[in-house]
Amino acid sequence: MANKGPSYGMSREVQSKIEKKYDEELEERLVEWIVMQCGSDVGRPDRGRLGFQVWLKNGVILSKLVNSLYPDGSKPVKVPENPPSMVFKQMEQVAQFLKAAEDYGVTKTDMFQTVDLYEGKDLAAVQRTLMALGSLAVTKNDGHYRGDPNWFMKKAQEHKREFTESQLQEGKHVIGLQMGSNRGASQAGMTGYGRPRQIIS
Repeated sequence: MANKGPSYGMSREVQSKIEKKYDEELEERLVEWIVMQCGSDVGRPDRGRLGFQVWLKNGVILSKLVNSLYPDGSKPVKVPENPPSMVFKQMEQVAQFLKAAEDYGVTKTDMFQTVDLYEGKDLAAVQRTLMALGSLAVTKNDGHYRGDPNWFMKKAQEHKREFTESQLQEGKHVIGLQMGSNRGASQAGMTGYGRPRQIIS
């Protein structure tokens, strides 16, 4: 990785806007969930953006997190015995987490990029991905989620309706107001197209 100097002007403004999106209260909730989901052996980060980034940077904790949402025997990410120390191995571990999270159901728009975490470019995006993952886990309710269900919003569920044949037939005789109405205002008394307006002076 090349050393990155401080940014100035427009770049600095953009970076500071991105940094303001980071939520410290949300960080506490996410840390609590990750510790409950993965076990206390994952430890806890120092408070703040930098501590959160360093804690998740090598991808091992993220991989353990996504693995804990699957049943035994079908873990999607291979977690190394010793945390990877080489940069590309750490980034590869994070990329495996992202692939597994997408397979779990997190949408592409909720995903962070590897550099957002690794270089600390957008840790709010990392929080967004973890929130989406937690929401999916609560919504699926398959017994693998550990923690307070109120920490995450449940995703909207499909609600299918069944209608009988007679109900469907009755619906064909109703004129929906979206199609217009045959009552009310009419064009009675209006002149036809192309006729001159009668002006009497």
